[in-house]
Amino acid sequence: MPGGRLTQQERQQIALGLADSLAYAEIARRLDRPTSTITREVMRNGGPTAYRADLAHRATERRAHRRPASSRASGAVTPQSYGRDPEAVAEYEETFTTTLMATGLPKMMARVLTCLYISDAGSLTASDLVQRLQVSPASVSKAITFLEGQSLVRRERDERRRDRYVVDDDLFYQATIASARSNDQLVRAAREGVAVLGPHTPAANRLENVARFLDFISESIIRAAEQGREVLHSTSGPTSADTGRPGQDRSPSNAPGGTRS
Repeated sequence: MPGGRLTQQERQQIALGLADSLAYAEIARRLDRPTSTITREVMRNGGPTAYRADLAHRATERRAHRRPASSRASGAVTPQSYGRDPEAVAEYEETFTTTLMATGLPKMMARVLTCLYISDAGSLTASDLVQRLQVSPASVSKAITFLEGQSLVRRERDERRRDRYVVDDDLFYQATIASARSNDQLVRAAREGVAVLGPHTPAANRLENVARFLDFISESIIRAAEQGREVLHSTSGPTSADTGRPGQDRSPSNAPGGTRS
């Protein structure tokens, strides 16, 4: 039953798949489930190295018994703008949070970032986040500090002189550029090793190849980010084909980054 809750037998199959080092997508295919369902299940129950089917099943049952009371208390299921289904929004929020966690973000940081992205304003105050996530102000502050350091969130003052935490069109671009440039230190260290170990030695050759590879990858990422930056400013809903090849109808001279060699 692809649309229903995971059964205990399915959780056992997930555990076996993880033990065999199968990808989430392959486990999902074998169970005829969405990959996001498997990802969320594993990440909310200890991650791929600590997942246990029996513990995950009992934890899910406990959450199911608590959900009606906790939802009313926390206001998790509230009226939504644009006629959205509040249950569907809550489910999507959990899915997106789990997906962010799978990329390496800690849980609280992923929850805060998800909350910001699914808000229509794209910005919330600390008190907004505390209320929505039902966590302490210290937890929100710690998460924001981390996300700011990763260039994933920025802060600004509103008319009431409160800090607002913002996700805007350029933040993913800036984070991508920062990530690409984070390789620079490793490139420098590798080339320093070439000089120390002596040119034309096997170890120096290995390090030089690493440096060249990272240089190539970083430059490619930066060029692609500059060319695709306009996608982040699109106001319409582009198709997957449009987002796959940003700027495909422009000449190189008019494309962002088109003059880079």
